Amino acid sequence: MSKPSSGARESAETLAVQALNFIAKDPVRLARFLALSGLDAASIRAAAAESGFLAGVLAHLGEDEPLLRAFAADAAVAPAEVDRARRILAGGDWQREMP
Repeated sequence: MSKPSSGARESAETLAVQALNFIAKDPVRLARFLALSGLDAASIRAAAAESGFLAGVLAHLGEDEPLLRAFAADAAVAPAEVDRARRILAGGDWQREMP
């Protein structure tokens, strides 16, 4: 199993924070995110400090292809990069070691 570098993790966290800002800029997107996550606006900061929250933000994007594509275009990244960042934040890219 290979562990992502600290630089890869930092890049993934930065992308996830961009995604959260992208969602928060639009009241409809934010309302949907809050409804699906069970959070309220006042608890986002506390939730963001919890392990897994940023991976959850990226997972939310991955579950809505039009939203994912809109964010990817806004952030100038490929949609696949969002999923890669989610996997890193969720525990890294697991690779089977072959004998």
